[in-house]
Amino acid sequence: MANTSSALKAWRQSLRRRVRNRSLRQAVRTQFRKAQTTILGGNIENATAAIKAAISDIDKAAGKGIIHPNNAARHKSRLMKKYNAAAVEAQATAEVTETPPRPAKRRRSTASEK
Repeated sequence: MANTSSALKAWRQSLRRRVRNRSLRQAVRTQFRKAQTTILGGNIENATAAIKAAISDIDKAAGKGIIHPNNAARHKSRLMKKYNAAAVEAQATAEVTETPPRPAKRRRSTASEK
């Protein structure tokens, strides 16, 4: 237990900060997981919105000192890496499904037409 009144006040403040930091850190983790599952789901439009929300929360947490800036950069990098891979895959599957029209069949000439 703290001996001085200033140490007691610092201890009380640290408890309040700890509760606030834990909730914000958990919110960051939740947004990160939501973005990951959306990316793996394959819907690129929804994934874009989820990534924007996750990156926003990550940046806010890093700005407030709740997570380290390098930690924030690492998580944003991992999200974008997965998103870009999913976008390339979605584009490749879109190109495969769009088949060009088939050319008209050529008629064979028969012996009676010659």
